[in-house]
Amino acid sequence: MPLTELSASALSQAIHARQFSCREVMQAFLDRIAVVNPRFNAVVSLQAHDLLLAQADVCDQELARGHSRGWLHGIPLAFKDLVDVAGIPTTCGSVLLRDNIPAQDALLVQRLKAQGGIVIGKTNTPEWGLGSNTFNPVFGATGNAYNTAFTAGGSSGGAAVALAHRMLPLADGSDFMGSLRNPAAWNNVFGMRPSQGRVPAYPVNDAWVSQLSTDGPMARHVSDLSRLLETMSGFDPRSPLSLDDLPQGWSQQLRPKSRHIRVGWLGDLNGYLPMEDGILQACENGLQRLTDLGAHVEPAMATFSPTAVWQTWLAWRRVLTASRLAPMVARGRDACKPEALWEYDQAVGMSANDFLQASTERTVFYQDMLKLLGKFDILVMPSAQVWPFGIDTRWPAEIRTAHGTVKMDTYHRWMEVVLYPSLAGLPSLNVPCGFNPQGLPMGMQLIGQPRGDLAVLELGLAYEEAVSDWLAVRPVA
Repeated sequence: MPLTELSASALSQAIHARQFSCREVMQAFLDRIAVVNPRFNAVVSLQAHDLLLAQADVCDQELARGHSRGWLHGIPLAFKDLVDVAGIPTTCGSVLLRDNIPAQDALLVQRLKAQGGIVIGKTNTPEWGLGSNTFNPVFGATGNAYNTAFTAGGSSGGAAVALAHRMLPLADGSDFMGSLRNPAAWNNVFGMRPSQGRVPAYPVNDAWVSQLSTDGPMARHVSDLSRLLETMSGFDPRSPLSLDDLPQGWSQQLRPKSRHIRVGWLGDLNGYLPMEDGILQACENGLQRLTDLGAHVEPAMATFSPTAVWQTWLAWRRVLTASRLAPMVARGRDACKPEALWEYDQAVGMSANDFLQASTERTVFYQDMLKLLGKFDILVMPSAQVWPFGIDTRWPAEIRTAHGTVKMDTYHRWMEVVLYPSLAGLPSLNVPCGFNPQGLPMGMQLIGQPRGDLAVLELGLAYEEAVSDWLAVRPVA
């Protein structure tokens, strides 16, 4: 079996057992990237091979002396091109940051480097991470792992495709409005938005209010994803709302758990969310696998008003996105994508009272979600409302359902289904749930209790074993 086929945990064990050298592992992934990446454009800002191999040699020398940095010792990593890595450009897909080379690693990078990971480059993302379609004026578009004529999703599209094509054993993503759940679904891998505060962010301009976006893990195996999440997680005083409620080593203690789990199927919220044909059926096929595992699956009825929640979401998203984009708009409005300018302009004129009212409405929504989660251990919804669309389509202007065509009034309205865990700060794991007749993947969200990350992962572990046939459908390079 090629080294690139191994799970991250298996790679770690093999490296530490000296079955393979870190140099051999690095070379294998570099060779894989050389073969696959020119077609899919998932990995960007790839570093010089000789420098990466030299870093791998240092890792081998350390192991020869009996020293390991951690479980990621010598394992290649590439971070999403929104995350600062010292010495490697962070462009955010914008021409305004084409030459932006940070001097300091983000906290996320520090933690993974401390466990021995070697950073080989970045993964592609949409400009500013906006829109679930990975293309930008700096690096171009990333094609879907299963068909390059279609989008990889986004904004962690490069990460998802790199995983699916074994260019990386693990990946980080970030998630505001489904930005790691959506591409994970569309490339047949796992991606988790952790509980709000689980993965601290630093440096940031605002450590108090800007909590809707979070970093999270992506992987081909739930066990790898769990271990990566543990490495990412933990309180940091510079991130005052970060969590520290899990015991050390928790990821190694997780076991599959599905029997008697109460699963509530929210579906399309009783017809509120337009869905392309086949998506609900694909998720129901996944739910049947959960039933076969011994879970109790039944329909769940939301008590919140989806229309009110959407308006609340828009207010929060406008304020947080506009504040992040303001310096870039000031530097060069003409260089910013239309969707970014729309977000920025929509926030102009919003008062503090408007935003506080949206916060009050968000609180009402959260309490409604708690009531639902009093009846169920896990809630399930699709991870997208459309199948992967053509790569040249910026975003779907309409959704064709079995009952007619529904126009989309914003560039992200077609992704409304993913906002509910985000707005409530709940953990949400995308799991694969099959393919459409064109061979394109879909996924569904397992949404957990507040801070219920471990329970979500335990169900995900059980589910992974039950869908090995779907996971075995490999994309063709």
